[in-house]
Amino acid sequence: MKGRPRVFCIVAARPNFMKVAPILRAIEQRGTLEAVLVHTGQHYDAGMSEVFFADLGIRAPDIHLSIGAGSHAEQTGKLMMAFEKLCLEDRPDLVLVVGDVNATVACSLAAAKLHIPVAHVEAGLRSGDRGMPEELNRIVTDALADLLFTTEPAANENLAREGVAAGKVHFVGNVMVDSLLASLGRSDPPGAVARILGPDFAEREFALLTLHRPANVDDPGRLARWVEAFEAVAARIPIVCPLHPRTAGRLEAAGLRARFEAAVAATGPLGYLEFIGLMQRARLVITDSGGLQEEATVLGVPCLTIRANTERPVTLTAGSNRLVGDAPAALAPAVAEALAQPRPAAAEAPELWDGRAAERIVAVLERHLAGGAEHG
Repeated sequence: MKGRPRVFCIVAARPNFMKVAPILRAIEQRGTLEAVLVHTGQHYDAGMSEVFFADLGIRAPDIHLSIGAGSHAEQTGKLMMAFEKLCLEDRPDLVLVVGDVNATVACSLAAAKLHIPVAHVEAGLRSGDRGMPEELNRIVTDALADLLFTTEPAANENLAREGVAAGKVHFVGNVMVDSLLASLGRSDPPGAVARILGPDFAEREFALLTLHRPANVDDPGRLARWVEAFEAVAARIPIVCPLHPRTAGRLEAAGLRARFEAAVAATGPLGYLEFIGLMQRARLVITDSGGLQEEATVLGVPCLTIRANTERPVTLTAGSNRLVGDAPAALAPAVAEALAQPRPAAAEAPELWDGRAAERIVAVLERHLAGGAEHG
């Protein structure tokens, strides 16, 4: 007698963990599917992985591929070989991937070639910038996927333009928001600020910075201009930055780390709850991350995105996000303008950002795997 349908849930990098956690919970609560958690090992140190598992209540991975770092091609190739071998040895009924990292596209391609159905959570997001590795990963994954779960109406429109059959696409909401809403009661903003920044920051305003995209950190000259921009901002408001290991390495290689840390209060990578606590207390967020644009929208924190584009346009129309552009000199004036305005009250969240996206996803998976999928 065949058991419950088995779903391989793929995680690789920190943003994936927040997306998979509520899906795992929903699968376990409903009891109709069997979830197998596969960690590819893209972020393989404790500061980047294990603490997030603890904060989000995710069990230890069932399978760890231990791929580690490498160039995009090297990492993708190793992932495809390792995941193909796993699927041949222990074939799942469906592979669920999230986001847009290399593991997303590698596992999707390996599964599709083995005729294993693929479900993509956060499908249809497009920045329009093919210079971003993530954009290419999104496009290829969506072309391969059998089920495409979207977070906002613009994603549905993108997929329709690309010729994806409407019956494959399901507008379900945002699983990142599921994790955020489930964690707010445990985030302890005052405690997080005191632990990370010290008691002197208890009543002080500060800006929360994250920086990691290759377009901003890989070129030493451009990185130097960003450091200069942060120095100008720090003259108006203290900046706190949980420093991504990749960015730390680029600053070190460019001889800029001491200068950066003279202007910015740099911490190591933080746990999810600590980071959410800091964001709740921040006067504004400065970021090149996609997920932070969404979280700031839900929390009502002004967000300045230091990119020329965003794949999450709903954060501009329904949230507190503003595109500053990719010119470092534009940052200080944008910060001054944001600080001149009162911090806005949290606006009504975008449609279906209600903490129940994972439930909707699992319901669709159940129908699909039962052989009688309802499309919509």
